Amino acid sequence: MSQHPEYSVDTAREAAERDDLATWVAEFLASPGSDNADLADLLADPPRWWLGPVELPISRLHRLAGPSDEPVLCEWDEDDWRDDVDDLAQAIRDGFVPPPTIVSWKRGQLVLEDGNHRVEALRRAGHELAWSVVAFETPEEREAWSPPRAA
Repeated sequence: MSQHPEYSVDTAREAAERDDLATWVAEFLASPGSDNADLADLLADPPRWWLGPVELPISRLHRLAGPSDEPVLCEWDEDDWRDDVDDLAQAIRDGFVPPPTIVSWKRGQLVLEDGNHRVEALRRAGHELAWSVVAFETPEEREAWSPPRAA
């Protein structure tokens, strides 16, 4: 559960309306809890064009880490998957909405950059969609893109 309510779907939406989603992403990734300032730097250079928040099908996200029964690049044994995922899943079932995931559009795929635990908690809570903020390498890609539907 986020201890920083300034990083939510609503605040991401507000940042998008101000055309300042890149700043929101950088600050969110550098914040305690995410602790991913290095990723923020990588996503800022070269600059990206951001869209969101949008709901994306969890099944279409190419996750970097997760349990072996899901499409991931790095499989984790279910027993080794972080204990807090179950706690987060319960909070989601109780109505908590986690911050958006950070996703990049790369070669026609949605690559989950940040949010593996949130996505797994959403999946365990029975959700098929995850709120996400999507990065594109060019403004033309961003303009031409349309969100995929759930499978």
